Amino acid sequence: MASVKVRDGESIEEAIRRFKRECEGSGIMQEIKNREFYKAPSVLKKEKLAEAKRKIRRKMMKDNNWSK
Repeated sequence: MASVKVRDGESIEEAIRRFKRECEGSGIMQEIKNREFYKAPSVLKKEKLAEAKRKIRRKMMKDNNWSK
């Protein structure tokens, strides 16, 4: 849970800005977006597999470019 204490002499707008930055840094906003709509377990499995394939492909491309 992100929390921000308002400092002496700090405006509310500045505190809200710090709070938003802290939320984005801790991944809260991404988690909210991920949970906004229900995804079936089969869809989650396909997405996870596709992401793993993408990572492997990127790693192979990076390794091939450095070896030339």
